[in-house]
Amino acid sequence: ASKQGANKNKQNGKMASRTPASAAAAAAAAAVRRTALVILISLLIISTNADKGGDAEGAGGNGGWPVPTKKAERPVMKPKPQLPEITHRVYLNIEIEDEPQHSGQIVLGLFGGIAPKTVENFRALCSCDKGNGKLSDKPLCYKGTEFHRIIPNFLLQGGDITHGDGTGGESIFGGHFEDETFEVKHNKRLLLSMANHGKKDTNGSQFYINTVKVSWLDNKNVVFGTVLEGDRLIHSMEKLGTYTGKPTKKITIVDSGEIQ
Repeated sequence: ASKQGANKNKQNGKMASRTPASAAAAAAAAAVRRTALVILISLLIISTNADKGGDAEGAGGNGGWPVPTKKAERPVMKPKPQLPEITHRVYLNIEIEDEPQHSGQIVLGLFGGIAPKTVENFRALCSCDKGNGKLSDKPLCYKGTEFHRIIPNFLLQGGDITHGDGTGGESIFGGHFEDETFEVKHNKRLLLSMANHGKKDTNGSQFYINTVKVSWLDNKNVVFGTVLEGDRLIHSMEKLGTYTGKPTKKITIVDSGEIQ
């Protein structure tokens, strides 16, 4: 009896030592069978839908992806900004200190149809045909004035005919005049706008040319023209700007006028 008991215990020990491996193998085999079953069912569903011409899960009969049946439509793009008619053309002859090779002329087109008062003010200041200012008694003329503020990737600002540093300016009407229109938005570069004194209806003689889109200035500053010629010159001027606004070299309007 003791011998039989010993043999039985020995056999149980062998079975116990084999149990973990056997369990793992059985689990792996079961997983393989489940995977095969899932694949088989999926293939049957796809085949059935393909025979019926139906959609697998509503997305087409080729395994769940739609098959294009017509040419894709072109995406709808925002229309290119259209500028108003140019009624006047003026020029600014620019001289850059110590850089005669980069000096030259900027030609501007003005939108007299939408901003007649603003355009007449700028045209007259370019032509210098209105005498002296009523308040400052200084020439109403851009000749001899400087671009006092240039910020890269933003703007070039000039036109302070009374102080020359951005704190002054005077219109041909005496002092400031009202904002005429905000019809044209700052949605493209190289537009010509009035520089005011930080609040409504304070336009004088200062102006700026933006070198990037500046949409945050929409409905704050009047756009009344655009650059027609002189893009390279403007780029050279922009390089002389700083993030404080003070140019590294003197940039002067040595001559200006209207193109008839």
